[in-house]
Amino acid sequence: MLETWRWFDSNDPISLKKIAQAGASGIVSSLNEIPTGDVWPLDNLLVRKSMIEEAGLTWDVVESIPVHNDIKTRTGDFEKLIENYKQSIVNVGNAGIKYVCYNFMPVVDWTRTNLDYLLENTGSALRFDMVDFVAYDVYILCRKNASASYSDELIAEAKAYFERMSEEQVSMLESNIIAGLPGGEGSYTRETIKAAIEEFIALGEDGLRANLIKFLAEIVPVAESVGVNMCIHPDDPPFSLFGLPRVVSTQDDVRKILSGIDSQSNGLTLCAGSFGARGDNNLEDMVKEFGSKIHFVHLRNVVREDNGSFYEAEHLDGDNDMVGLIDALLQEESKRREKGINMPIPMRPDHGHLLEDESASPNVKPGYSYLGRLKGLAELRGVIHALSYRK
Repeated sequence: MLETWRWFDSNDPISLKKIAQAGASGIVSSLNEIPTGDVWPLDNLLVRKSMIEEAGLTWDVVESIPVHNDIKTRTGDFEKLIENYKQSIVNVGNAGIKYVCYNFMPVVDWTRTNLDYLLENTGSALRFDMVDFVAYDVYILCRKNASASYSDELIAEAKAYFERMSEEQVSMLESNIIAGLPGGEGSYTRETIKAAIEEFIALGEDGLRANLIKFLAEIVPVAESVGVNMCIHPDDPPFSLFGLPRVVSTQDDVRKILSGIDSQSNGLTLCAGSFGARGDNNLEDMVKEFGSKIHFVHLRNVVREDNGSFYEAEHLDGDNDMVGLIDALLQEESKRREKGINMPIPMRPDHGHLLEDESASPNVKPGYSYLGRLKGLAELRGVIHALSYRK
């Protein structure tokens, strides 16, 4: 497997030198300075690539070229936005980058309610707490008909929690959910997020999936022509938020996407933490079924709770069998080699705990500490080497 590391840009507090010292050989990056919907210029890609290569690393995966919400709803200027996306793919291919990770999550991107959840070892992790989320959705955002999305028990727990919350706690929860994380075209206010939610609820799951397939029907042939493999990232969390439709949450969802456009360039990012937040997703079975279409892997683990809550665990701990998953991925790579296909799977340690030396730093991105990911990469590398040696 190809060991990679998420690097944001020259403003990232984690330098390329530190990444090389961590032992990664590849970089996962994005042109975050380009507004969603605009074309990624080839010159910008080449400048970024040159910076990476001068550090002795390679730019292996783009994560990600954001998909504008108008493309997802097929409203507004979506046709022009799709043409821009095609040109960005062409430019990525011409820059020599072979993988593009993207997602089709409506309104909000990855969502957590607590970005600093205290662990027993006094480090901290990202957490999604269902009671906290329901309190926000029903009693703070006051989304129309929100209570219909949850059980009576969850509503009661959320109400009790909301009534104990201070104004500071309300502000922090809102910031964690909608203000601080990427949401397509930017962050939201309560009013703008409610309007966006209503538009996608009206579209529904079938409508959103149909729009994804239409998008891929236009994008995939372009990707094929320049040697780029598209790899869709699952919903995070892999269940409905705000009553929104979700179309990349289960093994059956992936099956529909990959069969909808039958091309090697139409592939999957297997995010163990996202898919693994559902107990009914079997990660090893997914590797066996979709193996040849798995173009990129995020390795992280979670501890699931009965009400849908979860927190991000040690990479080798938690409810997902990380050793079994890595074994299945190594077997997939072996199958490729037997067929004469030279396509090692890029993987990166996804997220990481915030540990002591970085806990006071204001510049650490939630989930993207250096020490936490360094620890995770070392642990994952050990598993890979042990399994490879055994074979």
